[in-house]
Amino acid sequence: MASQLDKLNEQIISCRKCPRLVEWREEVARVKRKAYKDEEYWGKPVPGFGDPQARVLVVGLAPGAHGSNRTGRNFTGDASGGFLFPALYRAGFANQASAESRSDGLILKDMYITASGRCAPPDNKPSPEELNNCQPFLEREIQIIQPKVIVCLGKIAFDQILKIFTIRGLKFSHGATYQLTTDYCSLVTERYSLPIWLLCSYHPSQQNTSTGKLTATMFDAIWAQARNLLNGN
Repeated sequence: MASQLDKLNEQIISCRKCPRLVEWREEVARVKRKAYKDEEYWGKPVPGFGDPQARVLVVGLAPGAHGSNRTGRNFTGDASGGFLFPALYRAGFANQASAESRSDGLILKDMYITASGRCAPPDNKPSPEELNNCQPFLEREIQIIQPKVIVCLGKIAFDQILKIFTIRGLKFSHGATYQLTTDYCSLVTERYSLPIWLLCSYHPSQQNTSTGKLTATMFDAIWAQARNLLNGN
């Protein structure tokens, strides 16, 4: 399983399918932000990371220009990660509460973190076509990992997961929980081990956390629910 993910991540890192994103991510990495002027930026598509045996798959939106696009790891080195990883640490899914670089010692437990888009997009808004170009990577991750719970951080991640499982009619809201069964997903049962729980959360973006739309208490409840779903509660 780990070797399959390593091979997939090599394919992700070498992808150049989206000219707009390639130009943007590389320009950001070349110009840099003043605070990081002495750092070497990643400037490539960002692969997933975590426990290859994970039962929980977390799906975000896309790398931040000076976060993941700088550090090369999802939710690492930015405000979103500064909100996410303390919550994962409190819930027992991470061995530490901070994430600053790929060499910071962070280890995820029973969790793998990925994203709908793999390249930093201008204004944090990948186009539908760009998301579609990334979709096979997400599909393959689910096939390899065969998670029991998928946590969607934001509506875009939720919508991309629904596309994979050819589902319509489910509504995104914070805390919403759905069980994907053969009744929902008859067209893809040969590729995925069902049932899978689908759990929705607001994205831990600075916009959501600074306004109180997503609080630490609300976020902690998401990871407690993920744990409950794993335990059959």
